[in-house]
Amino acid sequence: MKIKILTLFPEMFDGFMSNSIIKRAIAKGAVQIQIYNIRDYTTDKHGRVDSAPIGGGAGLIMKCQPILDCLNATREEDSYVILLSPRGNVLNQAKVHHFVKNIDNLIIICGHYEGVDERVNDYVDELVSLGDFILTGGEIGAMTISDSIIRLIDGVIADESTIEESFEDGLLEYPQYAEPYDYDGQKVPDLLYSGNHQAINKWRKKQSLHLTKKCRPDLFQKYPLTKDDEKLLKEEKMPQWEKDAIEKGHKFIK
Repeated sequence: MKIKILTLFPEMFDGFMSNSIIKRAIAKGAVQIQIYNIRDYTTDKHGRVDSAPIGGGAGLIMKCQPILDCLNATREEDSYVILLSPRGNVLNQAKVHHFVKNIDNLIIICGHYEGVDERVNDYVDELVSLGDFILTGGEIGAMTISDSIIRLIDGVIADESTIEESFEDGLLEYPQYAEPYDYDGQKVPDLLYSGNHQAINKWRKKQSLHLTKKCRPDLFQKYPLTKDDEKLLKEEKMPQWEKDAIEKGHKFIK
């Protein structure tokens, strides 16, 4: 997959591309990331890429000419162009999967300052928003979108690392723990040491249901509960199946 990012601040992406999963994905050839400096395409004799808003107002507006000339120079026949905008479709996991499955050549335009000339909107395929808040520029948003896509590309990380993540099945992910067993009186649930994977998976599903209901009721309302799910949600005390799993696996429990 190719990801091209059009920005006024290409240096912001140096760390993003040279660390962790992104660096390995580039090294494997799973993704190509190309950064283009919009400023290189301005025809202004002073090198300006912005101006005061016509009609008055605060801040500076990015001019359409350097953005669109940069886009025309980098756009290919199969390119899909997105512009980060508060008007856009809010990014979610389903949209990320759509990008991974259907787009091989993605171009992300990063706005900056007070905004982007309205006419740029006519040259993009989709407006995308990260949510109801404002950032200084689109660079952090472009990194977010790129990261969310790259980690789902085949071979970048192990499949099992993404299957049970939050939002993949419409629920938040269950609680995860690492050693030590006891930290300042807070202990890892004994069931997780039991070795009973059927019971552990059942416990994890129960926790996901409760966490989603508590923290993201909007997601919970959309989730199609099964009869087993409803039964798990009604359990108030430690159920017998959990007690049995802990008892049988007691020799593994700390």
